[in-house]
Amino acid sequence: MDEWSVFLSPYRQAIDELKIKLKGIRQEYKLTNRSSPIEFVTARVKPVQSIIEKASKNNISYDELRKDMYDIAGVRIMCQFVDDIMIIRDLIDKREDMRIIEERDYIKHTKESGYRSYHIIIEYPVSTVEGTVNILAEIQIRTLAMNFWATIEHSLNYKYKGEYPVEIKERLQNAADAAYQLDQEMSLIREEVQEAQKFFSKKRNI
Repeated sequence: MDEWSVFLSPYRQAIDELKIKLKGIRQEYKLTNRSSPIEFVTARVKPVQSIIEKASKNNISYDELRKDMYDIAGVRIMCQFVDDIMIIRDLIDKREDMRIIEERDYIKHTKESGYRSYHIIIEYPVSTVEGTVNILAEIQIRTLAMNFWATIEHSLNYKYKGEYPVEIKERLQNAADAAYQLDQEMSLIREEVQEAQKFFSKKRNI
């Protein structure tokens, strides 16, 4: 096993555990016949090449990665409604097995590109054969509409290296505004949507 595999092992363990715990929250809501604020969860460990490039860009040494690079372990939580975002944030804050150390609100403070999401940096203890390792992980909470926009923007960013043609940049911003407007409209009929989903779920289970 090479040095990187050893270094990243607790991060891989962390995202596996975090996915199980966050999906467990969703299941608890379902078992009590309540609408879950969590729609689904994805996670990844940053590729080694991306870690090396970011470390070089930010002058972070290998020995400092554990404490200075917060997004080696990344978790994304998708929800249906904007109001769900803070519900999820508060659920995480109440837990004793993870500690919020930083928050970044890109919904109130939208990025210039139009990017919207709520980011939480947590400290999470991982039990290993060598003892407990406290690692940093980034949790991004966003609506399905925000996630759709962010996924498209991420792909375009790879193509244009962040230097978008003016027309593409304007259309991305317009699309971000349209996605946010969709979220606002859906929030206004939240109760109707949730009641319809419960009805459909019951009918499907009969």
